[in-house]
Amino acid sequence: MQKRPAFDSSHIMYRAEELMSHASNRYRITVQVANRAKRRRYEEFDNIDDPMMKPTIRAIIEMSDEISQDDIISD
Repeated sequence: MQKRPAFDSSHIMYRAEELMSHASNRYRITVQVANRAKRRRYEEFDNIDDPMMKPTIRAIIEMSDEISQDDIISD
């Protein structure tokens, strides 16, 4: 029996596209997502909230929530 993830993959894709569309440089935003995921992975190594949600997916969700803040996406 397969477990269903607690998140919808189409919603994650929508959030990633939204994040990319607001970024002036696709490469830079990709690196920022990767760095945030890596940092979050090591910061919360002991505290695993949701083992089904990978750090990259969590970073995409967080950054798309913070789109209104200029310090994340601005050059």
